[in-house]
Order: sequence, then C-alpha cells, then structure tokens
Amino acid sequence: MSDSNLSDALNQDWGDKVIWVVEDVDTNKIFFDAALRRTSAKILWAKDGQQAIDLFKDNEVDLVLMDLQLPVMDGYTATREIKKINPNIPVIAQTAHVMSGEREKCMEAGCDDYLAKPIRLQILIETLSKFLNG
Repeated sequence: MSDSNLSDALNQDWGDKVIWVVEDVDTNKIFFDAALRRTSAKILWAKDGQQAIDLFKDNEVDLVLMDLQLPVMDGYTATREIKKINPNIPVIAQTAHVMSGEREKCMEAGCDDYLAKPIRLQILIETLSKFLNG
C-alpha cells in the first residue's frame, strides 16, 4: 500500500460512532486510545467481560473490540451474552492467542472478525472500516 493510500485509510471520521473497547491490559488501552483518537469516535472502556455486558445494556454502541483473555468473564462468554442482547452489533475479537483454530473459536462465539495481537494500526482501521463505513 502506498503512503497516500495508507494515509487515506487512517483518516476516518467516525465522530458519530461509539466504539466499545473491552481490554484489561493498560498498554493495549494506550494503543487503542492513540489509534482511535484521530477518528473522533467516542471510545468506551470495560476491563472485564462482566463489566462489558453490564455497561453494554445501558449504552448505544456501534462496534465492540473484545479481548478474549479477560478477568471475571472471558471474551468468548461476554460476546455470546452481548449477541443475545443485540445480535446485529459487530464484535471484533482481539487476542494474542493465535493458535490453530482460534479464529474459528471466535466466530463460533459470535465474533464478526478477528485481530491478532500485536495489532498493526492499518489492519485495525481497515477492519473497523468494514463495519463502521457502511
């Protein structure tokens, strides 16, 4: 991808969108905050699966970025519960576990896409664009 195409891909205006980031690791929170700040999207945070479900019920959300390895309740279970509340909400799994079959396990839990950590900025924005620019 050329530099201008990369720049175009990264310059998204999601000022009318709400992205829910479910993440318990502070360095990953910093990455998502920095990566998504330029999009103007409203970012909501949850640090475990149970908190994500509890807060999801009370907030309008356009997309969920779900870590799979979480305290209290894992991301697979949280995704299944969120999909029961709103089956149309896009849930994108994000995980450092890239073993064989992991993508399939994510999809079976109801995830709409999958990002392997470490996540590259361009891949993150392109993946979110598939669901937010429709």
